[in-house]
Amino acid sequence: MSDILALIYPWVKALHIVSVISWMAALFYLPRLMVHHTEKAGLSGETHDLFAMMEFKLSNVIMRPAMHATWVFGLCLVFTPGIVDWSMIWPWTKAASVIGMTVFHTWLVIRVKSFGRGENTLTGRHYRIMNEVPTVLMIIIVFSVVVKF
Repeated sequence: MSDILALIYPWVKALHIVSVISWMAALFYLPRLMVHHTEKAGLSGETHDLFAMMEFKLSNVIMRPAMHATWVFGLCLVFTPGIVDWSMIWPWTKAASVIGMTVFHTWLVIRVKSFGRGENTLTGRHYRIMNEVPTVLMIIIVFSVVVKF
């Protein structure tokens, strides 16, 4: 199995990068949609329904498959011989940040369901602040992988 992973490494790495870009785009955009939903649409009416549909589709059609692909291709990279040295710090900071990103993803899915039921209780300011979470985690991940401290 490790021979196969080594052979297809460039393809898996490319697919991982594409998946990460897709996942990150959704993680950046969904909280912004929620800011506007909260501040402009309220919790009922046609505009609310439009925002709820957009949030649902972004969450389920783009964000979830991109997260799953990111995890699958990322784990393939982890199991490719010679790629990860677990005696260094960087794989641990990256792993913790990816888990954090997944927790944030799950929080967003819960928020999408709340909006869909017309039960949002958070403010636009709250979503603006939460929109910084994936940025911070992305910075940690990129520096972990590139600098390899």
